[in-house]
Order: sequence, then C-alpha cells, then structure tokens
Amino acid sequence: MKDISNILIIDDEVQIRRLLEISLTTYGFHTLFASTGKEGLVAAATHSPALIILDLGLPDIDGMKLLTSLREWYTKPVIILSVRNSEDDIIRALDGGANDYLTKPFRSGELIARIRAAIRLSQEKKDTPMMEFGTLVIDQLNHVVRKNGELVKLTSTEYSLLTLLARNSGRVLTHQFILKEIWGYGYLEQTQYLRVFIAQLRKKIEDNPSNPTLLITESGIGYRFGS
Repeated sequence: MKDISNILIIDDEVQIRRLLEISLTTYGFHTLFASTGKEGLVAAATHSPALIILDLGLPDIDGMKLLTSLREWYTKPVIILSVRNSEDDIIRALDGGANDYLTKPFRSGELIARIRAAIRLSQEKKDTPMMEFGTLVIDQLNHVVRKNGELVKLTSTEYSLLTLLARNSGRVLTHQFILKEIWGYGYLEQTQYLRVFIAQLRKKIEDNPSNPTLLITESGIGYRFGS
C-alpha cells in the first residue's frame, strides 16, 4: 500500500540516507534529509514531517539532546535508528519521548512496518471514549472493559494500567514510566510489582495469556500494547 507522508531523516551517514531513501520511496513515502542536528531542527520546523527518523550519533548535537529539543514542540512520532544498543540508551530514548527504537544494522521491512504503525497511531484520537482492539473494548466514559461482549472485572489499578497502555498502543513504555504513571515515584524500582499486574491483566484480556498479543513484553525495557 502506498503512502504519501513526509519522513524526515536526521542522520550524517550518506549510505544510511541512501538506503532509507530507496526503501521509503519504494513504499511511496516522501523523504527529507538532514545531516546535522541543527539542519534537522530547521527541517522539522519548516516541513512538519509526519515522522522523524533520528540517529543519536550526530556530528554537532547529541541525538538525545536533539530529541529533548524536538519534544518541546514536535508532537508527531520519532523513531530512533542508532548503532547504540545498550538497554540504558534505549530506555533513555524512550523515556525521553521517542516512540520506537531500532538498532543498526536494521531490516528495511521491519522499519517500514514500524513507521506505518507509528503514523497510523499518531493519527488516531487516543482520548476517544471508546477504544476497540479486536474483541476487546475499553469504554473510558463508563470505565467498563468488555471481551467478546462480556464484562471483564478489573480492579481500579488494573483498569488504570490497561488504559495507560492502550492509549499508547504501539509505543514501547518503559518499566519506570509505567510505574511512575500508575504508582508514583516511590515505585520506580518495583518492576516485579508491575510484572504481577501484567500477568493478572493477561489472564483477563488475552485469548492465550502464555502467548500474549495485546500486552507484549519488550525484554529488559518495558511493555508494548499491540493492536
């Protein structure tokens, strides 16, 4: 399926830019390029791209600092594409506002799929009273969750956790972000506490809790709500 969205690529590697241009234009995306952080900020402000692909190793500005600057005003998706592959770097980027993170070398097909998902989700209204994910329906107006048309009984904490993940469908949320949002700063290290609640939710909303398709674990990082 063709797409006409503008994608801004901020990366100083010529070969990567050429590869991305070929891959993205093949699927109908329009590509814009910047080889430095300063150029990237100007291009983002000038063209308002539907999504930004950002390398962390830029020659003039550290990619994390650039991400922070972008997130002061840019609300559309940002996907990090970097050789940095440590859990600390990934967690910092996701907590810093990135929607997704891929490491180099990467598979073009996977990148295209993640771009499409990020753009689609950014265009949906996450504050809509009714969220539907297959047979799972979350009625935020009445605080009611149904699976296959039947009421799912959730505790207030389980409901808050589910709606947080669902409103960010497709985005990786780190353990620390979820713990802070649901339980507060005093629980930032209680990842086992979070695992217990995720396991409880899976039993209630997944067709097969041992092979989840909604509450997906991102090993060592956090969770992604699949749609």
